[in-house]
Amino acid sequence: MAQIKSEKTLINRPVETIYSFLADFNNFKNLMPDQVSDWQSDQDSCSFKVSGIGQLALKIKEKVPNQRITIFPEAETKIPFTFELVCLMNALGENQCETEFIMNHEMPMMISMMALRPLQNMVDIFGTKLKEYCERAEF
Repeated sequence: MAQIKSEKTLINRPVETIYSFLADFNNFKNLMPDQVSDWQSDQDSCSFKVSGIGQLALKIKEKVPNQRITIFPEAETKIPFTFELVCLMNALGENQCETEFIMNHEMPMMISMMALRPLQNMVDIFGTKLKEYCERAEF
């Protein structure tokens, strides 16, 4: 499986706060890039439309408190490749957390030539927006 990784991001919040935020898909709307529309979510699943890609539905498959959340596409999502998105968290002190988003994927070469740049952009946006949102929000 190939990987797309975001930069590691330092956030001035406790790891428990970041984990609680990421463990609820209702919060992910705050992390989405501008190309996302028609957002719908509950705590463990979401669906949305991405311009140029189509409708996606995701589900949180695994939660390891204060360490990792793993997200998979729902069965009805019709995209021509497989992937999982892993949200990693690492406490660096009482009020600091390092995060990283990793997309593990398997895709045909032709799709990868078109999709890698937008997917890299997406995981980078997740890290940037998570830091911005969590450092200015009141929890």
